[in-house]
Amino acid sequence: MRFAAIADIHGNLEALEAVLADIARLGVRDIVNLGDCVSGPLWPAEVADRLIALDLPTVRGNHDRYLVEQMPEEMGRTDRYARDRLIPAHLEWLASLPFDRVWRDAVYLCHAMPSDDNTYWLETVSPEGVMHQRPIDEVEAMAAGVAFELILCGHTHTPRTVRLRDGRLIVNPGSVGCPGYEDDQPYPHSLQAGNPLASYAILEKDNGGWSVTFRQVRYDCEAAAGLARENGRHEWASALATGWLR
Repeated sequence: MRFAAIADIHGNLEALEAVLADIARLGVRDIVNLGDCVSGPLWPAEVADRLIALDLPTVRGNHDRYLVEQMPEEMGRTDRYARDRLIPAHLEWLASLPFDRVWRDAVYLCHAMPSDDNTYWLETVSPEGVMHQRPIDEVEAMAAGVAFELILCGHTHTPRTVRLRDGRLIVNPGSVGCPGYEDDQPYPHSLQAGNPLASYAILEKDNGGWSVTFRQVRYDCEAAAGLARENGRHEWASALATGWLR
């Protein structure tokens, strides 16, 4: 079995198209999508159209949920920008996405963690706002009841692999379209990839088990950064152009 995992596109059509082209060039036919598809000051409707046409196995991200559960006036700037550009068919598609799913009876998919779409699983944040790797005992406790060799999650935009002591493998493929962000939960903090490349992962199983290859793909990040800048989102523009929040 060989397939690609993508996550956290956040409305970045340029990055998505580059990743899809890279996947096709490698001859990989199957793709799973771990959510947070369209929220961002970029191309939300165009990304929704592309993903609906692809009909990938997809789970709901926290921002996908906000777009269908919150009233527009309750949304943050990023979600509101996307909401204002989506049509009913896009919202119906987002509302149809499951919280989690099992793909081909072998791979567990969720956006953040098995019980919550808005809690970091492989990382944690200190009161000082420092993101660091979560202790293995906590990671394993959060994995209780997920009886699959391969477990995929996104949400933190950080490519990472964690092997549990019973052999299960948890993989975050990183973010296709958003290499930096700020958040205030559970404490104010930021994530900065340090580069503007689009990230995803190739997963492959042979007789020895699962292996992971992280891919980072060049694309026209200046086009994405320019659009964010036009929309008054200079922190997004910095992250998209450089991988750093400045």
